Amino acid sequence: MRTTTAAAGAEIRGRLAHPVIDADGHTIESMPVVFDYMRDVGGAKFLDHYKKWGGGSVFNGPLHKVIGPHGWYDLSPEERRSKRVTRAGFWGLPTVNTRDRAAVMAPKLFRERLDELGIDFAVVYGTLPLSLTRTDDEEIRRVGCRAVNKMYADMFGPHSDRMTVPAAIPMYTPQEAIEELEYVVQELGLKAVMVGNFVRRQVDHVAREHPEAAPYAVWADQLAMDSAYDYDPFWKRCVELKVVPAAHAGSNGFGTRASVENWVYNHVGHFAAAGEAFCKALVLGGVTHRFPTLRFAFLEGGVAWACNLYNDLIAHWETRNVESMLRYLDPNKLNGKELARYLGEYGGKQFAPHLKQIANAPPPDTSREGGFADDWPASGIRDAREVPEIFSRFFFGCEAEDRMTAVAFNPKINHFGAKIQAMFSSDVGHFDVRDISTVLVEAYELVEDGLLSESDFRDFTFANVATMYRTANPDFFQGTVVEEAVRETLP
Repeated sequence: MRTTTAAAGAEIRGRLAHPVIDADGHTIESMPVVFDYMRDVGGAKFLDHYKKWGGGSVFNGPLHKVIGPHGWYDLSPEERRSKRVTRAGFWGLPTVNTRDRAAVMAPKLFRERLDELGIDFAVVYGTLPLSLTRTDDEEIRRVGCRAVNKMYADMFGPHSDRMTVPAAIPMYTPQEAIEELEYVVQELGLKAVMVGNFVRRQVDHVAREHPEAAPYAVWADQLAMDSAYDYDPFWKRCVELKVVPAAHAGSNGFGTRASVENWVYNHVGHFAAAGEAFCKALVLGGVTHRFPTLRFAFLEGGVAWACNLYNDLIAHWETRNVESMLRYLDPNKLNGKELARYLGEYGGKQFAPHLKQIANAPPPDTSREGGFADDWPASGIRDAREVPEIFSRFFFGCEAEDRMTAVAFNPKINHFGAKIQAMFSSDVGHFDVRDISTVLVEAYELVEDGLLSESDFRDFTFANVATMYRTANPDFFQGTVVEEAVRETLP
């Protein structure tokens, strides 16, 4: 029977023999407060520049340099279609429950309500960094991120026993990423970071030859493979500073998620698509091979995509590894004469005029592949059974109501009996959480409906996120209310 009382979150927490860690809540920044920090960091001139920039157009189409700072809203329906400007996001923050809204803005009130929610410790991400980290305006990125990071340290620091806030790291170049990473860890004392999974870049050739068209010709740099820069120095610094890069960016405006009119069409699955692209790049680009102790978090996209990717990578390895390809797919092994004989017997009159040509076709030219194309060397994978070990370093944030979380805990589905490491991620502060007191209730429905065992629920709401942070930084939970439980569970 479902728990439905007003204090349901606390009731459920009372039944559990373990703490609950929220891997991904959100704070909503108060813009007057943000402006104070921006003025302190960048001066009045920067603040004026930021206000004219309009807060960014990360969910407002990729063509803000063409269409102005207000993006989609400045254009007529005809102009939007002509320029293929992605529908802007709108009404994305909760409003009806003022106490809920205040809680995700004021850390002191959020702390006061954590017990009511049934949450012992919360990792609370900013909302502004979703746009600040992804603009191609360097000043907005660097000064904006520095300002909100200082604000987070000041506002959340007094509550570090119950919550922590990840710093926003701009990723446009490795150098700027390293500089902000070192500042937030070494000077501000923050211990978690949020990175964008990709950087939107212009195609160089188009920018050189047709600069007026450059804003329309963009590609997603996944920072780990085929990148414009070598990001290994950044990944190395993450290891040295004991932080887990948490990928938190969507794919609105790219590919099929670029409806001019319907934002829900663009939004459904967009975090999952961005997470999959980044995760694939980390594996096939060899970041996981070169930095085997580095952990990664992928947030807000759920875990179903990760289960699919995990199994798909194994399936691709089994058919596309060197031995398999040379055995079954080598073009030189095709017997043209035998093929012509079968087609002559079964192909009918359409094939008849061409049988001699088919039988005597010259061997294919494979020189364009350099003799043989192998997509796996950078990954370091030599056996399909290495993929589970790689995925043991990945952790996936799942919102409370996401029933597909159960797939991650089903070893009958996943190759080699693997369980993919899903983490309870409330997403409080954003539109999809209409009542913040119900997030643990919704998550526990997975147990009540028989989709997760109590042991699975423990891993989902506690052990997986604790493992992720403590493996990277043994002192991550020091001084928090869950320190002892983490130490006893993960000695």
